[in-house]
Amino acid sequence: MDLYTTTIAISVLLFIAIGSYAGRKVKNIDDYFVAGRRAPTLLIVGTLVASVFSTSIFLGEAGFTYDGQLGPYLLLPGIAVTGYVYGALFFGTFLRRSRASTVAEFFGQRFASHKVQQISGVTIVLGLGGYLLVVTQGAAILISDLTNISYSTAVVLAWISYTGFTLYSGSRGVIITDTLMFLLFTIATIAFVGYLLNGLGGFEHTIEELTRQNVKRDITAWHGTIGEGTEWPNAWDFLIWLVIIDLAWSIVYAVSPWQSSRHLMAKNEHVVLRAAIYACFAVIFMQILIYGAGGFINLAKYDIDPSETVMLWAAKNLVPPLLGALLLSGIVAAALSSASTFLSLVGFSVSNDLFSHRGPVRLGTTRILTGIVSLTVLGLSLVLPPNVFWIMLFIGTVFASSWGPVGFMSIWSRRITAGGAYWGMLVGLLANIIPAGLNYLGLIVLPSYFEPALLGTVAGIVTIWLVSRGSEPSTEERHYLEKLHDTPAEDRDKKQTRITLIAPGLLVAYGMTMPFLLLHYYVAPFQRGKGSILADGNLNWSEAEPWIAFGPAALFIPLGLIAGLTIWRRYRPEQ
Repeated sequence: MDLYTTTIAISVLLFIAIGSYAGRKVKNIDDYFVAGRRAPTLLIVGTLVASVFSTSIFLGEAGFTYDGQLGPYLLLPGIAVTGYVYGALFFGTFLRRSRASTVAEFFGQRFASHKVQQISGVTIVLGLGGYLLVVTQGAAILISDLTNISYSTAVVLAWISYTGFTLYSGSRGVIITDTLMFLLFTIATIAFVGYLLNGLGGFEHTIEELTRQNVKRDITAWHGTIGEGTEWPNAWDFLIWLVIIDLAWSIVYAVSPWQSSRHLMAKNEHVVLRAAIYACFAVIFMQILIYGAGGFINLAKYDIDPSETVMLWAAKNLVPPLLGALLLSGIVAAALSSASTFLSLVGFSVSNDLFSHRGPVRLGTTRILTGIVSLTVLGLSLVLPPNVFWIMLFIGTVFASSWGPVGFMSIWSRRITAGGAYWGMLVGLLANIIPAGLNYLGLIVLPSYFEPALLGTVAGIVTIWLVSRGSEPSTEERHYLEKLHDTPAEDRDKKQTRITLIAPGLLVAYGMTMPFLLLHYYVAPFQRGKGSILADGNLNWSEAEPWIAFGPAALFIPLGLIAGLTIWRRYRPEQ
């Protein structure tokens, strides 16, 4: 075996061994589903980030910036990651307070309806089951390309890699291995990008040269490559599309089952809030590194085909072999971490949300059902050709439209009923995937302002309102909602609250600092490369880029202030 294969094999075997060892401490269904509700901040941060990172960001999104969208992905503020913050504040802490075993179970308890729990479970099985299939196939393609083994053999190896410990150890093994995988791909990415930039002459020089050479049309401009040959005829069309997608993904980060379910494992509500805000920073940091690297590689080679392999090519050609091997191991780890999370959630949902009404949920039964789910995915991975359509059709924004309105209204609306929640979730799902499917097949053409995620969200909200206005929530629903808004006495702790307030303070500091970093390290070299900087070396404020650099201030300073005020009011000790 070569160095790349050996490094990947060793890392995967270590994850399997550690995850399996963690399973020895699983004694009951609470350990298996929610890791005993004792996870500290580091483990929650690790599993939040690792479960959202997969091959899609290292391959697909890095390829997107390589193709021409470097500018907007570095300049525009991270709207999507704000979902971590408001999601924890206004949904995640209440979810943890419910002490449910799954998010779907929470919806069932909140609306006193097993039908609502079942429809939530169905969306998990379809959505995350489809994504698990895609991630398994993606990991197999990656392993096959890196090790020269057949695709079918790689599918089996990828399947064994995440199924072995997930089936045995459940959430306890998943959050531990997620955190280790998070540390691996984070450290490897930092080292990789640092070495890459050093070879290219530094960050400022790289931006200036990319702009001057015009390797890809407008690659460093705030709107990236648009116009002929792209999906966006002009800058405004691109901006509308990007904002809608980012808003949808912010809701995904806030309420989707593979993100919000992590809060159920937290030791207390302070851990939920700290972990969510620190995960926000971790994702921002990693996105800057990966998106930046994808665009920077153009200076070394501008015609990599397919563009999704840009990081793989760079790992093998632009850095020392050991560093490249570590990065590739990190990419494989990112795929496996997402797969283990999806498998556990789908298996838990089948056991707890679809069949729990038939009797108490048992640990052995859950493991059997999770095994059946895993075998089904293995069979489909071998039979069906890899198809990213599954991602578009089922994952991500589907949960924004089907779960988003119900999730937040379940906490903050006294008018939503069980019927409104059930039909709102179902209509939100269908109003997203049907137009998305028709658009994909070429039967209709949707403009950027009619993104399926937006259509589904609006349809879900309207449906909830129409169905709920014809009836009243039951007494049981009202009492459960009132109980949810009682802050636990043990979380009203002055010391814990002060420590938690550090996190929103860092959001404010980030919002104040980032504009100046962007102006100095991005906008100035961009204008030098473009030749539009003023003769005296000052920035040309007639262009959009300097003003867009203040986006983080406009977004994260208010967010940090709102978070800090909410945390203080909610958790300060009662007088």
